[in-house]
This record gives sequence, structure tokens and C-alpha cells, in this order.
Amino acid sequence: MQPKIAVVTGALKGLGFETARQLARQGYQVILTGRDAARGKAAQDQLAKQGLETEFRLLDTADLHSIEQFTTDVLKEFGRVDVLVNNAGIMIDGEKPNTLREYASVIQRTFTTNALGPYLLCRALVPAMVKNGYGRVVNVSSGMGQLSEMNGGYPGYRMSKTALNAVTRMFADETRGSNVLVNSVCPGWVRTDMGGKGATRSIEQGAETIVWLATLPDGAPTGGFFRDKKPMAW
Repeated sequence: MQPKIAVVTGALKGLGFETARQLARQGYQVILTGRDAARGKAAQDQLAKQGLETEFRLLDTADLHSIEQFTTDVLKEFGRVDVLVNNAGIMIDGEKPNTLREYASVIQRTFTTNALGPYLLCRALVPAMVKNGYGRVVNVSSGMGQLSEMNGGYPGYRMSKTALNAVTRMFADETRGSNVLVNSVCPGWVRTDMGGKGATRSIEQGAETIVWLATLPDGAPTGGFFRDKKPMAW
């Protein structure tokens, strides 16, 4: 039986790397993606020392050409993708832009990476999942994108994660009944470069629900938003 093929974006450090590690340990053929070839090789080598063989492919989720090249090459080489973890994301609102033009630029960059990129990856890869009768898509969102508890500040990040949740709902509806399960996850406040050293959760804890959603059995929920393996309000 062939192993399932899992693509993890932003997989060279933090949550993405840990998600890739855990999936590889479970026997998935993992394709690490990132924007830096040298760091990609280093991530592969680190996993290889743990006895985990992975693939690396360049992918910039903010670059349409990169997305097109990546998805075309992966489908040509592997024939399918069974799991897509849209983990790559940025939070650059902290740059505190001083002008409306700068503010618009920050929000646009954030939206492109955090919402448009995942949408286009789903657009390219999900049809093959439907055709094959199996797929799991996990969109790594955030409680900061939760409309029911929306606060002020960090507008680019908040709005992009709300939009990412919309991506989840749209693809879940379009694939319903096909055994392609599409869900969003809030990993919580995790000690990554983004979360900072003061965060309350380890990277391993943050990846737990991501991996759970990526490996859901047939008939499991789709179109949901989860934290700690439990549904949360949109």
C-alpha cells in the first residue's frame, strides 16, 4: 500500500516543521515546502537524523508563479496529493506603518500570503483529491480571526485569518460527500518565532490538533473550526 502524500507549507521551522515531523513519523510521504532551498535542505537533514525521509520543494505562497509551478510539478511527479496543510503565514502588522499607503501594503502582503495563497493551493490540488475519493485539508487559522470574539488591532492578520476560515467553508461545501475533509484549526498561543517566548504552548502541543485533522478517518467532520480537537465558534 502506497503511503499518503502530505504537503505542508511553511514547513522549515515552528509548527510547520513539527507537523511535517509528526506526519512523517506516522508513515506519510511528506513534502516540505518553503522559500529557501538551503533551509529546506537543513530541515530535511534534521529529519533524516531522526530516520525520517522527506521531500523538499520550493514554494512561496505569496507568489502566483511559484504556486503554479509547485502544484504542476507535484501533481506531475506524484500524481496526487492526499493531505494539504496550509500552515505558511505572516503577521507583520507590528511593523506599525505610518501612512495609509504603507498600511495598505502591509495588509495586502498579509492577505496574499495568509488567505489568497491557501485558496489558490486548494484550487489547484483539491480537484485531484475529489477525483481520487480522498483528501484532508487543514487551514492553520487563529482565534484572532474569530468573528464571535473579534477585537481590535493587527487588522491584516485578523482579517486574513477570517478570510482563511471562509476558504475552509467554501471548499468544505464544494467537496461535501467526496471524502475530502476541509477544516480550520487554531493551534493556540505557541512558542514559535511569531508567538514569542512568552507563549503558553509548546510547538508540539500546537501541532497536535493540526496533525489530528490531517489524519481524520473517513466520515469525520468537515467545514469546522477546531482548537484542542474540539469545535470552536466562528
